[in-house]
Amino acid sequence: MLERAAAWFHAKWGVPEAAYQGRMAEYINGATDNGWYLCLDGERIVGGLGVIDNDFHDRPDLTPNVCAVYTEKAYRGRGIAGRLLKAVVENMRAKGITPLYLVSDHVGFYERYGWEFLCTVREDGTQRLTLMYVYR
Repeated sequence: MLERAAAWFHAKWGVPEAAYQGRMAEYINGATDNGWYLCLDGERIVGGLGVIDNDFHDRPDLTPNVCAVYTEKAYRGRGIAGRLLKAVVENMRAKGITPLYLVSDHVGFYERYGWEFLCTVREDGTQRLTLMYVYR
């Protein structure tokens, strides 16, 4: 499943598959508490997200970051992202890891699931600002 999941995330976000495989292998091997979450319809991946230390921004102090949140278009509006977000919050909290952070340009979406706007952050290597959310 690791290779399929890495390929799926790569297709959605353009980050190299090897990067996803490396982070997923760290989690599977117990080297990190940062995990990866999938929603399946049978064998098909229809949604997912991950947790990494830094999601390509200039605030390394705001960690860990929920990243790569995606739901296939045909499956949107069914609460999949909300359930994945709830699962990651509960799982990380059970490990004693809180708060969680997330960068996004989607105003109003994450607030529905208890996330709060925290500040703007600069994307790595650019002057572009994006929104940083926190779940406490």
